[in-house]
Amino acid sequence: MKLSELMAGYTPEADYEGWVTNDDYVFAIDTTPTADSPTQEADFEVVEMGIAGLDAQLNPVTQDKQYIRAGQSTTKTGTQRSFAVTGDRYVGDPAQDYCLSHAMKYGTGNAVVTNYVYFCLLTGKGEKGQCSIIINSDGSGNAGESSAVDIEFRKIGSNPAEYTYAAGE
Repeated sequence: MKLSELMAGYTPEADYEGWVTNDDYVFAIDTTPTADSPTQEADFEVVEMGIAGLDAQLNPVTQDKQYIRAGQSTTKTGTQRSFAVTGDRYVGDPAQDYCLSHAMKYGTGNAVVTNYVYFCLLTGKGEKGQCSIIINSDGSGNAGESSAVDIEFRKIGSNPAEYTYAAGE
């Protein structure tokens, strides 16, 4: 499902106040990334069909040092954003088909880099950046069970930019 299709049923409110569930977050990827003609966010594919878990992590990078008379000190030197996506394989879903294509499973470097947006659909606020697609499992499980997938998306390059969803992007 394209981001524009999902968001047709929602009107984010920047001043929303209240509880938020994991279902209120949207993770969408560019399945046709090109440097020459960037894809509009509205055409990004939402990662949702068959997905049971979306674990968005901010993994701090730190450096520890010991100083005379001051003792142990930790300095944060960066943040590695990652998304862990788990669920059941659904053939025909554009996001899963793109991520689980032969080119993505065995690709390296820039060949597995894509654009993403991640935001709360209640407020429309989030981030926009680039990530590497890392396939950990393209189908696993026991006989008679659904085929499970495990995909990681890890930030690449500069830090993500602040993003606010706006209809028609």
